[in-house]
Amino acid sequence: MSNIAKLVQAAGNPRKTVEETLQKTGKKAVGWFPVYAPEEVIHAADAVPIGLWGGQTPISKAPRYLQTFCCSVMKANLEYGLSGTYKSLSAVIIPTFCDTLKCIGEVWKTAVDTPKSFTFVYPQNRKLEAGIEFMELEMQRLLKELESITGKKVTEDDLNKSIEIYNEYRKTAREFVSISPDFPKTIDVKTRHNILKAAFFMDKEEYTSLLKGVIAELKAKTPEKTNEKGVVITGYLAEPDDFLDLFTANGLFVAADDLVQESKQFRNDVPAEGVSALNRLALRVANMDGCALLYDLEKTRGPNIIDMVRKTNANGVVVSMMKFCDPEEFDYPIYNKELEAAGIPILYLEIEQNMDSAEQLKTRIQTFAETI
Repeated sequence: MSNIAKLVQAAGNPRKTVEETLQKTGKKAVGWFPVYAPEEVIHAADAVPIGLWGGQTPISKAPRYLQTFCCSVMKANLEYGLSGTYKSLSAVIIPTFCDTLKCIGEVWKTAVDTPKSFTFVYPQNRKLEAGIEFMELEMQRLLKELESITGKKVTEDDLNKSIEIYNEYRKTAREFVSISPDFPKTIDVKTRHNILKAAFFMDKEEYTSLLKGVIAELKAKTPEKTNEKGVVITGYLAEPDDFLDLFTANGLFVAADDLVQESKQFRNDVPAEGVSALNRLALRVANMDGCALLYDLEKTRGPNIIDMVRKTNANGVVVSMMKFCDPEEFDYPIYNKELEAAGIPILYLEIEQNMDSAEQLKTRIQTFAETI
């Protein structure tokens, strides 16, 4: 089986992948809710970080605790928690990026027996010295909780080693997304997505090794000539698979992405300089810009997307708008105006993970592909 097939298979069956990962490593698993998590802290505590990004599942229990206007990812995550899907996890980390996450953090404590949850707060003014110090304190608090779960006393060397492993993962992932547009047939839109998504369910060292194998496989091939048109996708995430298949069916490939679930996870490395490992981890978050869920005074998202379009010669931008995601919806009018001023074609699509039908999206994507 090729490395591409291994990663696609891993993303297609998260539960099996997590179980196999825990068997291989002998470690405990700690889940984390979107969008960002101090994974290096979890890794250094001798646990495997597992990304919890919802999924296609019937929603029956979650509505008892969440309003109808909460996004489908959060509904699915709570549904999985209430139904026992996450019982194999030793803990769950819930950040407070939006109002729904704040609610879930409190609901989980009372409604979900296992796994235990920890709230993690990112400061709004994360670039200030006080904000960086606050993040360090939050990571210290989390580290103590994790040490009580795994029984491992984490040292500075442990944290530095985890940072090294994760920076290597980020570097490799950036190389993959830079080379994949040269192979739009081998790495179609769905395949690209699943290769990146597999990282949430595996030990990062194993994942990085497999991804390097994918890159080697691609470099051994001749770039694929095609008449397909490249697009930049921006938004929270681009799912389900039926939605992604529509791009390939209409002659589109991903030239670059600005998705929270994908490239924004590995766009920034942990800096080499800092007074401590936790300080360096806090600085990484301070250096992240262009995300609706992180306060960005300069509103750099629009210019960032325009830069991606120009560097990749993309034909247009697709906005994958998660229904009921307030931060993303508030961001859209700002960068939409900037993209229009730059003369870049834009397609706005509202999605949910549990979409019953993609027919309306099919018509709109087909029209967009024919006009760009």
